[in-house]
Amino acid sequence: MMGVEHIENILHLDGTGVTAIADPSAERRAIGANTVRELSGTDVVEFADYRDMLSSGLIDAVVIVTPNMTHVDVLSDVLATDLHVMVEKPLCTTIEDCQRVVDAAAEGVPGRVVWMGLEYRYMPPTTAMLDEIRTGTVGNVKMVAIREHRFPFLEKVGDWNRFNRNTGGTFVEKCCHFFDLMRLIADAEPVRVFASGAQDVNHLDESYNGETPDILDNGFVIVDFDNGVRGLLDLCMFAEASKNEQEISVTGDEGKLEAMVTESILRIGRRADGQHVVAERSITDESIRHVGLHNGASYLEHVDFLEAIRSQTPAKVTLVDGMKSVAIGLAAHRSIELGRAVEMHEVSANG
Repeated sequence: MMGVEHIENILHLDGTGVTAIADPSAERRAIGANTVRELSGTDVVEFADYRDMLSSGLIDAVVIVTPNMTHVDVLSDVLATDLHVMVEKPLCTTIEDCQRVVDAAAEGVPGRVVWMGLEYRYMPPTTAMLDEIRTGTVGNVKMVAIREHRFPFLEKVGDWNRFNRNTGGTFVEKCCHFFDLMRLIADAEPVRVFASGAQDVNHLDESYNGETPDILDNGFVIVDFDNGVRGLLDLCMFAEASKNEQEISVTGDEGKLEAMVTESILRIGRRADGQHVVAERSITDESIRHVGLHNGASYLEHVDFLEAIRSQTPAKVTLVDGMKSVAIGLAAHRSIELGRAVEMHEVSANG
């Protein structure tokens, strides 16, 4: 699904093409190849082994859209080349693996762009909210609350996403996006995490080789940041009967912002304007050529990735950003297991 999403976005950019795809599944390769033919009218070279694609000489940049637990090895192999690369979230499933690829990228080729795929930064109502925060609309940010009420995890190839050992856990797999946004909004680093969550509804009647899935389907996560900002994530994955799948609220000492991501609405309220005065704006971005699965965010992400490659400038979203978002998710899972708040230094020496 996400492989096709990236193909579609790349083919809506100017001066780009998809020349090769790699997947061990012949069925999935065929779907990708057909997508390229339908959109561009050109053929694509197919590889069963991505390493053959890396050495083929057919490509300038790679987008990694493989199962989470494979990211560390696939990305390590790409980083051993001079190819530009974007890797989908989450970066890896453990801090050790994240650190491995961060170190490898730091030793990399001058001018090579290594981009972390965290496209929720590019959701139009979210970017509008970030702009308002930067211009001081809410004053000093004090609280960030993010709610995602959505449908259960989708079926993936080989059912890999049914088990924590493959995904890193729900708060890594699904929620690293939101922890990344919290860091951006707070403009600070996390110091401790306290979480409560469980698997209460979804996947309990499923069995894979005699094993029941262990992925959580709901929870709350509180994140304390080193500048005093507090973040809250409210996740429920059996709440598809919701008007907005994602809602983000940011409150400062001078006002409040609310981004209704699904409806693409931004609400602005300032204390000085009166307690019942709230302005509401519908957010659109006319530059988006392909809306896709993420309200055009993936397209905008690719625009910046391509611009970084062409201008030989550093990535705006780095593997370090990816590692830090994973670390918060891992801290949340540890907090649930231990029944207490977890200091970030317990998860990563780098915090």
